[in-house]
Amino acid sequence: MDTETKVQLIKDFAEEIVTEEELRKIFETNDHPIAYDGFEPSGIAPVHFGLLRATNLRNMLKTGVKFKLYLADYFAFVNNKLGGSLDDIRTAGEYFVEIWKACGIDTNKIEIIWAKDLMDGIDYWDKTLRISREVSLERNLRATTIMGRKQGEKLSMGQLFYPMMQVTDIFQMNIDICQLGMDQRRANILAREIADKLRWKKPVAAHHHIIMGLQGIQKKATKEETLIASKMSKSDPKSAIYMHDSYEEIKTKISNAFCPAKVEDGNPLLEYSKYILFKELKTIKIERPANFGGSIEFENYEELRNEYLKGNLHPADLKVGIADAFEILIKPVREYFEKSNKAKGLYESVRKFKITR
Repeated sequence: MDTETKVQLIKDFAEEIVTEEELRKIFETNDHPIAYDGFEPSGIAPVHFGLLRATNLRNMLKTGVKFKLYLADYFAFVNNKLGGSLDDIRTAGEYFVEIWKACGIDTNKIEIIWAKDLMDGIDYWDKTLRISREVSLERNLRATTIMGRKQGEKLSMGQLFYPMMQVTDIFQMNIDICQLGMDQRRANILAREIADKLRWKKPVAAHHHIIMGLQGIQKKATKEETLIASKMSKSDPKSAIYMHDSYEEIKTKISNAFCPAKVEDGNPLLEYSKYILFKELKTIKIERPANFGGSIEFENYEELRNEYLKGNLHPADLKVGIADAFEILIKPVREYFEKSNKAKGLYESVRKFKITR
């Protein structure tokens, strides 16, 4: 595969690449660069965690990258997820692995790394201290939004370590491409600044879009706070469709979702079709009675979007089609967990955990 094709595969899902020229140079000089995404194990998986991550990962693997999925157990611990219980956090991490398998991720083609293993040695903490010497307290505080915290929110000392640890991860894993969400931008940009100061390898950042919750855009004082408040969250059942939801639950949640007629901006259902459903399905079919135009099938997002914005597709009909499309993708995941005793046991454990933030 030539360089331009590799770059385009990433551009197809990345909302931002810092920088595209550097990404191109990586592929020109390295057949198998190292990329990663990281996760706090902290609850039941929503659809973006399973479906969107699997789609983006498949595109990344086509480029020849060596991909690391990072289970950030100690990050969840300092961020008070699951009450700060490391046992529960690690059980949730094992459950995350089963979600990825259920979504078709071949775990033999990637590397799964735990923070507890990456941090086990003086070399990691030597890097952390070297990085911290280059970062002011004010700069560190600005980066704490990567934890899903607002600027100015009261934090523990442990949480103040979080940005420095995340930047350390990047260098400890020898990352070439940070392939995380837009909500992690501050950490990746900080890592690039640190690389310049310490003359370490400078990572490229390829940030994917953050999927909004069912409630739509939640306007806040800043763009970053709006992003955090609006995103689909594991800890907020009202905002999320989960990978275990039944067809009836999916239909109920979608029917109650924010979906303004003839409006694209801030419409979560159009967003799901663009970033998730059309990435996995060849078509989305909308079932309608004949007296309301009859059933209609869309082959791509632009077709669906245009009909919706013209008013030719009613929000109620769109909701039925989106629910049906999600059911096609989620049903195999439910079946995987029903058939696998290990996966089922992990899910049953995690669903009983008390979600904290």
